[in-house]
Amino acid sequence: MVVLAADQFVKYLTIEHLPSEKAVPVLGEFLQLFYIRNSGAAFSIGAGMTWIFTIALAVVAVVIIWKTVAVRSRLWAVVLGCLLGGVLGNLTDRLLREPGFAVGHVVDMISMPWMIPAIFNVADIFIVTGMISVALLVVIGLRLDGTRERDHADAADAASQDAASAATES
Repeated sequence: MVVLAADQFVKYLTIEHLPSEKAVPVLGEFLQLFYIRNSGAAFSIGAGMTWIFTIALAVVAVVIIWKTVAVRSRLWAVVLGCLLGGVLGNLTDRLLREPGFAVGHVVDMISMPWMIPAIFNVADIFIVTGMISVALLVVIGLRLDGTRERDHADAADAASQDAASAATES
C-alpha cells in the first residue's frame, strides 16, 4: 500500500503543479519532469486500446495476490508487494482517471531523455524493478516458501539414495 500511496501522491502533485506537456528541468537534461497522460502502454504502444491494459493489470494484480498465499520468504513478500503496488498504481489510473472508468489515462511525469525516450511514473519504476527482482529470485533458485532449488534437489537425492540402500539391504 505504501507504493500505491506514493504513486498516487506524486501523480496528484504532478496534476496540481506541473504544466502539461512542457519539460521542467530538475537536473538539466539528465532528469526532467514532463506531465503527460498516457492512454497506451510503454512508449504509448496500444494507445486507443486502454481497456485491454485495464483488464491485463487487473489479471496481473489477481495473480500476484493469489501467489502471495504460498509466500513464506520475506524477500519474496517485499518483491511481490512492490510489484503489486506498482500494478495497482497504474490500474487505479485506468479505472478512475479521465476519460472514464476502465479507459483512464495513466499520469506520467519522469523523463530521462539521455537514457530512454520514455516518460514514466513511480508505479512504472516499481513494476520494472519488481519484474527484474522476480527474475533474479527465480535465477538464484529462491522459492516462494523461502527454500532454495538446491535444497529440494539435495533432499530428492538423499531420498533416492535411501530408497536404493533399503532395496539392496532387502
